[in-house]
Amino acid sequence: MKSFFRQLNLKGHLLTAISYLIPVVCGAGFMIAIGMAFGGDSSADLTKTGYSFWDVLATLGGAGLGMLPVVIATGIAYSIADKPGIAPGLVIGLTANAVGSGFIGGLIGGFLAGYLVVLIIKYIKMPNWAKGLMPMLVIPFIASLIGGLIMVYVIGAPITQFTHLLTEYLQSLSGTSKLIYGIIIGVLASVDYGGPINKTVFAFVLTLQAQGIHEPITALIVVNTATPIGFALAYWVGRLLRKNIYKKVEVETLKTAFPMGIIEIVEGVLPIVLNDIIRCVIATGIGGAVGGAISMVMNADSKVPFGGMLAIPTMSQPMGFVIAIVANVIVTAVVLVILKKPVNESEEMVDEIEEDDIDLGDLKVY
Repeated sequence: MKSFFRQLNLKGHLLTAISYLIPVVCGAGFMIAIGMAFGGDSSADLTKTGYSFWDVLATLGGAGLGMLPVVIATGIAYSIADKPGIAPGLVIGLTANAVGSGFIGGLIGGFLAGYLVVLIIKYIKMPNWAKGLMPMLVIPFIASLIGGLIMVYVIGAPITQFTHLLTEYLQSLSGTSKLIYGIIIGVLASVDYGGPINKTVFAFVLTLQAQGIHEPITALIVVNTATPIGFALAYWVGRLLRKNIYKKVEVETLKTAFPMGIIEIVEGVLPIVLNDIIRCVIATGIGGAVGGAISMVMNADSKVPFGGMLAIPTMSQPMGFVIAIVANVIVTAVVLVILKKPVNESEEMVDEIEEDDIDLGDLKVY
């Protein structure tokens, strides 16, 4: 059984699709966040006069986010079946949208489309004169037809019902349950700095946001935003306590990681993390647990799935978001300063001297 699932590579295909999805989320998320920050309406009718520039931005962003089930379906199908999977993935993703199965429907539809294409290529053989029709007509037609019919008549309604039940359950959560969910989301989202765990959590919370549950993805935004800022604050806390915790090259890294963090790009701290993985993971895990828990309990509710501080104008409970980020940043910084060992300045000077002594003219080829 394990070998069977290993061959299917479900996780690998999902992560590949998410890597295609994130740029769409970023682009559309920034547009709707900026548009709404300046009073734009994401439901503006662009076929009529009277709309503003900010209405256009918000509407374009909303339209992009509305296509996420299609994007995830196409990305998964492409990951499984390469180019022949694109057309069926697109059609089945659109079908998932049409029957109301949303992001979960698009996700399942992507696997359906991809493996249908693989089966068609393996078992349907054409004469030599008609082989050219396979990628252009046979594969997209048969896979889209079968997959679309399965989505409409077989799996669409159960997925929609499951999504509805999940939505009702999460909307009924009490304070204690929200606290626990916030801690889980915060820890999982913070320990691999935009890696596969973070992306898997992102896929889950994005599914919930597609159903109108905005608190879980806001907890993720809090953690991704606060982590780099927490690393930067740790530098100043260390200076205040006369404890130098970063090498000079790491301080230079912070100069780019800090502004990246403000707009929710967490990967900027990776060069620092890789120099001291265990202590950094512990610090960001504790900070993420605090930030995620506060965000969930205080019902911070970003209407966009990405953007960091730019998401604030879309929230009805922005203060919860701000408090969660401040707490996350402070806890991450304090734990980093406590755990990290002071940098030995003499060793750092030796390293710099050794690097400066490298001269390509000294290299000889025998």
